[in-house]
Amino acid sequence: MHIRKTLVVLSLALAAMGALAQDKAAYHINDTDAQALGALRNAKNHLDTDPAAQITFVTHAAGVDFLMQDAKDRNGNPYEIAVQELVKRGVKFEVCEITLKNRNLKREQFIAEASYTPSGVVRLVKLQGQGYAYLKP
Repeated sequence: MHIRKTLVVLSLALAAMGALAQDKAAYHINDTDAQALGALRNAKNHLDTDPAAQITFVTHAAGVDFLMQDAKDRNGNPYEIAVQELVKRGVKFEVCEITLKNRNLKREQFIAEASYTPSGVVRLVKLQGQGYAYLKP
């Protein structure tokens, strides 16, 4: 009887821990024109529903372009404003350094909110290994 009680208590504790677990999402952006605007909107909606979610954008190839200074969406609005609002809510934005090298780009060309990762693809794999859901808008 004691073992049964212990198992019930353990099961309830594990269920409670699962309910408290934070959502973690990794957005993979490799095409600014096709993905950035929708992904920024999705991240905002995600945080509106679950403010404790951890969200990281990993960018490479043409996906880094929305994090460049003076970048604007198809409506002429600066991406930087949406990025700044999300950063205030804990979202991280990472730029692939391999892309910088391949495209001959410099860190100085990017907004202050951008951080850097040696390889965007490797970073996505690492985040998934840490329990992040992979999202490709």
